[in-house]
Amino acid sequence: MRMKEMVRRTGVHERLLRYYEQQGLLTPDRLPSGYRVYGESDVETVRRIRCLLAAGLPTALIAQVLPCVRADDEHLVPACPDLLTQLRREGERITRAIEDLQVSRAILDTIITAAPSEGAGTPRPPQQGVAEGS
Repeated sequence: MRMKEMVRRTGVHERLLRYYEQQGLLTPDRLPSGYRVYGESDVETVRRIRCLLAAGLPTALIAQVLPCVRADDEHLVPACPDLLTQLRREGERITRAIEDLQVSRAILDTIITAAPSEGAGTPRPPQQGVAEGS
């Protein structure tokens, strides 16, 4: 199938398909004219890529993971022994990022809670060069 059909079947924009190819995630055949030709397996590969991206994996890791996963009903299942170690490390990285975001959110909530009520007016920042209270 050609690019437009692949876009229709996967819901992925042409630019992303080209990016996946550039990253080594997708390898469509080429016609002598240079046009890309995708197979049915490429549709499934794009679905796996999207699933792994949604899980928070970077494309460099996805390039390593793709050959080591197989579909089992609606889930991806690891097929290489070393893959679990990599995925656990990535899961830990994502957990740390979530914890950092939770701290950031708590700080933001504290600032919002400390603000005066909307009807009381908005405090003005101190003017530069003018001492507070003068």
